[in-house]
Amino acid sequence: MLDNHKRNINYLRVSVTDRCNLRCVYCMPKEGLSQLGHRDILSYEEILRVVEVAIKTGIAKVRVTGGEPLVRRGIVEFMALLKDMEGLRDISMTTNGILLEKYAKDLYESGIKRINVSLDSLDSEKYRKITRQGELSRVLQGIAKAEHIGFSPIKINVVAIDGFNDDEIVDFAKLTMTKPYQVRFIEYMPIGPASLENGFRSLSNDVIMDRINHVIPIEPLGENGGTDGPARLYKMRGAVGTIGFISAISHQFCQSCNRLRLTADGKLRACLLIDNEVDVRSPLRNGCTDLELEEIIKYVIINKPLHGGIRCHKNQRKNCTRTMSSIGG
Repeated sequence: MLDNHKRNINYLRVSVTDRCNLRCVYCMPKEGLSQLGHRDILSYEEILRVVEVAIKTGIAKVRVTGGEPLVRRGIVEFMALLKDMEGLRDISMTTNGILLEKYAKDLYESGIKRINVSLDSLDSEKYRKITRQGELSRVLQGIAKAEHIGFSPIKINVVAIDGFNDDEIVDFAKLTMTKPYQVRFIEYMPIGPASLENGFRSLSNDVIMDRINHVIPIEPLGENGGTDGPARLYKMRGAVGTIGFISAISHQFCQSCNRLRLTADGKLRACLLIDNEVDVRSPLRNGCTDLELEEIIKYVIINKPLHGGIRCHKNQRKNCTRTMSSIGG
């Protein structure tokens, strides 16, 4: 379905929980968050109903996020039900990888073959610092298990932060020389209260690209498909894997954004960076029909804003008061 700006909205990101087993400094404040209660979040049945109706509006891709989706009980069975839904061409999950080794086999057998893993450092001490408690070894073991089982592609999401992990750019890129990963450099976006206390600075992907090119030249690949995200894809000469650049700050891609977000507490959100949300939890629990639910989803699609990329920066952060963990990334 097209929005008012002629963009085809066919991608839904679904947050199944606001809970997480890490406390990443750019994702949530130091004191943590008050977690939603059981009744506050959508049940799996409610989520599946939203997805089923959203498919009628043209949604063809679903990515499951959190918080950390693997901490929610029953997640593997939910993914299997999602995989069986007619009309979805692409189903995947984003995880921090801490529990991936435990769940990789079951996820793969549920029918999920694609996975994204968030990983901002290859140094165990720096990883522990940015996550406030994470063990890097568990993530690396999880990625290795996923590769062994057959997940493809495995995308490694690296939030590039000036002065923190910018010295690891080339190390991350070199992973693609021998591994069939897509290492994706994501420009840091200051979103929500946590961004006010960490002092991080975004690092332009133009700078990252230059640093990689200085070591091993990279060559552009073809355009992404219709449901793919905004990553510009490149490949190092002789590499097995690929490198992606998601440049929300330096090269804003609002004009081609094709996604909606469903938060764990049942809000449909058309823009990551603007807190305009529409409640679907209340209508679901008040007995709305599928047609009424479809009209709500169509309303959100049609009214998706054209721009949102600059509104959470400089002095305008008030427009995105939610933390990244509560939105679903």
